[in-house]
Amino acid sequence: MTAEILVNVTPRESRAAFLDNGVLQEVFIERANRLGIAGNVYKGRVSRVLPGMQAAFIDIGLERTAFLHVSDIARRDDVDPEFEGARAEDIRAVVTEGDELLVQVLKEPLGTKGARLTTFVTLPSRFLVYMPQGHGVGVSARIEDEAERARLRGLVELFMPAERPGGYIVRTVAEGATPDALRADMLFLQRLWEVVGESGLRAAAGRLVHEDLPLHVRVLRDLLGQGVERVQIDAPLAFARMIEFARTFMPESEPKIELYRGNRPIFDLYGVEDEVQKALERKVPLKSGGHLVIDQTEAMTTIDVNTGAFVGHRNLEDTIFRTNLEAAVAIARQLRLRNLGGIIIVDFIDMQDEEHRGQVLQAFEKSLVADHARTQISSVSPLGLVEMTRKRTRESLEHLLCRPCPACEGRRYVKTPETVAYEIFREILRQARQFEVQGLMVLAHEDVIELLLDEESAALGELEVMLGKPIRLQTEALYAQDQYDVVLV
Repeated sequence: MTAEILVNVTPRESRAAFLDNGVLQEVFIERANRLGIAGNVYKGRVSRVLPGMQAAFIDIGLERTAFLHVSDIARRDDVDPEFEGARAEDIRAVVTEGDELLVQVLKEPLGTKGARLTTFVTLPSRFLVYMPQGHGVGVSARIEDEAERARLRGLVELFMPAERPGGYIVRTVAEGATPDALRADMLFLQRLWEVVGESGLRAAAGRLVHEDLPLHVRVLRDLLGQGVERVQIDAPLAFARMIEFARTFMPESEPKIELYRGNRPIFDLYGVEDEVQKALERKVPLKSGGHLVIDQTEAMTTIDVNTGAFVGHRNLEDTIFRTNLEAAVAIARQLRLRNLGGIIIVDFIDMQDEEHRGQVLQAFEKSLVADHARTQISSVSPLGLVEMTRKRTRESLEHLLCRPCPACEGRRYVKTPETVAYEIFREILRQARQFEVQGLMVLAHEDVIELLLDEESAALGELEVMLGKPIRLQTEALYAQDQYDVVLV
């Protein structure tokens, strides 16, 4: 695999693109007025306890209070110092209103929901994740070589100080790491936790205690080990910060980081801008001529596969099979690129051959292996649908870059001029029966007014005769197609 990371930094926005063999797989965006807070540690105050939900609302200084479930609250057992954390059954036994807690953001605020919190603080570094309330050593499941897993676990256990509690998770990028590199990571994390702990004790409630790295440095820590051969960034100051971080924590990777000096914007040069725009569209074309239709709602995301213009060469079953195989790979990429999470329903084209269904599902699962977000796929449902979930920790690309259409208010449709015209007729009757009027004026969109003057002119005339009142029409350029007013004159 030939992978590359492109970083574009402007005064108010930073963007990073992960390319695999020249194809955009993932994009990260961070804006100055909407900085990501996942991973940040806050001093929070319990503002409300909800026994019915076994949760509490925590004030961490944001616009909306954050959500803390009882299962995400760590407790220490006085008898067993190795106790990792009890899952209390009653939230009231753990916290009360006014309590102050050190909490970490698990999930960004999404839509109308506040951030999801935990008191199980975790601190990531290049190769490790430190869990102050945990114990033992875990190794990423993506490191499949058993000998390497045993080596890494043994090294971390060897370096763990007996007097300091806590556990570690060995990250995927640690595969092949030297003992000195692991030891350096552990010392850094231990010092960092000491600083976070002390800051947490001194901080007032609602204050930020520890902030995660900025995007351009974070991608080095999280993505540089995934077969990445080069990192290009177009901002000298951010480049210097990345070089400094690499020299300190990953000196072997420093030669991979380059400052882009070209005149053409780096995202334009590699076609990233076009791909981001395509990722906001509902329809995704496939090379064969088929296409996907992706609809994202608050409850779930649905993906429909269609053959479109692809007619195949052999028979219908073969055409459907080939379209579904191509779609399986494309869907896996779109999930990463659009950062779609939660419940996802995929409607592949119905296949009669059981072997074909198995191959498509296998291709889909294989394509999802590279996804850093945890996914879970169920078998094909009786209706032929593939049901799956993908862990959601930040807003999707659509929610980050777009807002609901002010004309249709996110419904994805507007009423036809004919429907609006008939609504206007009913409103005119309603107004005329309620009030004594000399006449009425209709303010509406241009298309609606044209319809009333043309196809519905006879009906409008009959209405004037029936009411014995004149009805005037006026076009309002700023009105949406389904917006209108009936004014008494």
